[in-house]
Amino acid sequence: MSRHTLSVLVENKPGVLARVAALFSRRGFNIDSLAVGPTEHHDISRMTIVVNVEDLPLEQVTKQLNKLVNVLKIVELDNGQSVQRELMLIKVRTDAESRGHVLELVNLFRARCVDVSTDAVTIEVTGTTDKLQAFVRVLEPYGIKELVQSGMVAVGRGARSITDRSLRALDRIA
Repeated sequence: MSRHTLSVLVENKPGVLARVAALFSRRGFNIDSLAVGPTEHHDISRMTIVVNVEDLPLEQVTKQLNKLVNVLKIVELDNGQSVQRELMLIKVRTDAESRGHVLELVNLFRARCVDVSTDAVTIEVTGTTDKLQAFVRVLEPYGIKELVQSGMVAVGRGARSITDRSLRALDRIA
């Protein structure tokens, strides 16, 4: 199996997320990461979906996604042709002795300390999946109290936008 990142533009309407997720579920595919949010156009949302699946079944799901009435555009983004990032918040146990070491790691990984208490610091880090996993590994000896991670977001490199042509399609529907 291989990892695929799909960028899916959809109409910003209730139930679209459920229908898209159901398509993957019916096929027995686990979604590794799912991020949904608004775009530069208030009537369009972008879903970034990461799945581990073979190429042929993914092609079948993509064709079925295209048939959903609220799906405007689907693009597969590979690592070389896109910028991909995740966000993680990590609460790490610290005391007077270990706080300096943890803050050095924060600087090394170009992260940010967003909250400090007497016995913990909360850190925000953004980057690739590999960077986030490496950061967690170096913080584990200090004691991770809590961790939350966003889904992957991705955008194609260069000036082209997948939204432009999709807006024309949306205008025809309206």
